[in-house]
Amino acid sequence: MIERSQTTAFDYDLHGGTDLTRIQWHFFDRSRLPVAVQTWELPPGGAEGMHAHPHEDPLEELYLVVDGSAVMRVDGQTFEMGPGDAVLAPVGSEHDVRNPGETTLKLVVVWGRPAPADWSHYGTAKAARRAVDRREG
Repeated sequence: MIERSQTTAFDYDLHGGTDLTRIQWHFFDRSRLPVAVQTWELPPGGAEGMHAHPHEDPLEELYLVVDGSAVMRVDGQTFEMGPGDAVLAPVGSEHDVRNPGETTLKLVVVWGRPAPADWSHYGTAKAARRAVDRREG
């Protein structure tokens, strides 16, 4: 099954941000993964809006820059991001992403309720563990 870029995209005001964000929710109502996978496009100067997902309705969010530049704030820390950079916003954290650039910022955002997962028997998980161990070791 394929879903073409922009075929189900819509404009949305995220958390009172500064501009509408173009969002495509990939395989909405079709995927059975326990996460939402979305592509967001923020115009130059656009921002999501500072917000948090409380422990009563816990959500964890991963932001991955595909194209453009971003500034992400999480619990008082500021991260400048470019293509390939990712930031994790844990449950309850105050966070916001904005586009400081002159071109559209394109992100993949994955979000859902945290739950235990065991990937240890997959080859890519084993390779990731070795890479982390080398970096830390």
